[in-house]
Amino acid sequence: MKILLFGKSGQLGWELQRSLSLLGQVVAMGTNDSPCADFRDPSGVAATLRRFSPDVIVNAAAYTAVDRAETDVETAMTVNAVTPGMLARVAAETGTFLVHYSTDYVFDGTGSAPWRESDPVNPVNVYGSSKLAGEEGIRASGCRHLIFRTSWVYASRGNNFARTMLKLAQERETLKVINDQVGAPTGADLLADITAHAIRGAQREPALSGTYHCAPAGETTWYGYACHVISRARAAGLPIKVADADIQAVPTSDFPTPARRPANSRLDTSKLCKAFGLHMPPWQTGVDRMLAEILQR
Repeated sequence: MKILLFGKSGQLGWELQRSLSLLGQVVAMGTNDSPCADFRDPSGVAATLRRFSPDVIVNAAAYTAVDRAETDVETAMTVNAVTPGMLARVAAETGTFLVHYSTDYVFDGTGSAPWRESDPVNPVNVYGSSKLAGEEGIRASGCRHLIFRTSWVYASRGNNFARTMLKLAQERETLKVINDQVGAPTGADLLADITAHAIRGAQREPALSGTYHCAPAGETTWYGYACHVISRARAAGLPIKVADADIQAVPTSDFPTPARRPANSRLDTSKLCKAFGLHMPPWQTGVDRMLAEILQR
């Protein structure tokens, strides 16, 4: 099996290079590589795809600057919608299997129930709209595909929320963290491993193609996430300056941003677990593993 991976340099792309290698030959490409892998250039990416003629395309490239997308609409739509749609059309023509990643931001974040794949979509910002348009283009193409909607992705490599909290906790005596957005931190390693498993399953059973929600079990808020991270770091001997009592839970309104964030990022993963025979670990398991790697460096 020949796999063409876009977005090799991101948190997920890095982990996918590892997990996908078990399935076959992986050609991993990033924005600055040649031939073209820059998703701002749809025709250039299409030419690259036709040149390599892979069996599977895995698209981990995305425009993820949520706030900047509010003014940089054209780029966000090109990277998240136009180019993925083009990939899907070429995949449909050539019989290539496509894997793509989306987000809970396709929903409006209302209510408190975990979102199911069949729930009505209603994005509240440009980023969410661009990701939804990408999904719709893939489905409309008729290509065989897997779309994974996920949330709060992190990895031990690169910058993330946990690293930010660890830095601030060593510098400040008080912290304010949002406590009215609920979701599950999703490790890029977990998402990459599930991707490889699901590709093999969908190749054997084409009926498994479709859209799935992918996140670990359980839920928390950004405040709960921060408290967990800081508590583990303190126990590991990191010189934490902020006391537990001085980590303050605050509403989203205390940190106004150009793009509105959904309050409910919970995702129901029962469809994914049933289809591919999976058991989702609690979110704390992956976060603790990430912290162990970070704190040992």
